[in-house]
Amino acid sequence: MVTIFVVTMFFSCESDIKKVQQLSKTSFIPSGEADTLNLKYTDSGKIKSILKSPKMMDYSNIDNPFTEFPNGIHVTLFDNKGNTTTVVANYAISYKKTSIIDLQGDVIISSQNGEKLETSQLYFDQKNEWFFTEKHFKYSDKSGGYLEGPGVDFSKDFKIFNMQQSSGEVNTSAK
Repeated sequence: MVTIFVVTMFFSCESDIKKVQQLSKTSFIPSGEADTLNLKYTDSGKIKSILKSPKMMDYSNIDNPFTEFPNGIHVTLFDNKGNTTTVVANYAISYKKTSIIDLQGDVIISSQNGEKLETSQLYFDQKNEWFFTEKHFKYSDKSGGYLEGPGVDFSKDFKIFNMQQSSGEVNTSAK
């Protein structure tokens, strides 16, 4: 009777250990967290971007590392002439291996010369400095012109702009 009890306990414990090991493989916790983040990226002594976020969670300790901004971001990008482009989103996740940032929820990108793009989700390719989405977007300029439709990709300075399908009004008169 005692032998049966000990053998049963052994297999029961082994089963629980396997469950705990399985949970460890499927769940993960951040390797770092930051609150009230204000990060400045510089290159050759010039500020290239400023990232602000109420919370950042770093998951660099897993196979496909990423950084999550669960409470949104506010990013200011600077070009070589000092012109700015501002990016705001309710949520963001940056994938380290692909250098892709996924922006979600009330995404607004605006340039200092009055151009603005709004969408619900937008990706940013950091290597190529290129934005893209398949979601519905609305682009407006300072003269009141606008374009909207599904799917768009564009350079971070709005100089190159490709749309899949769009409609809107644009002012074509020279100034």
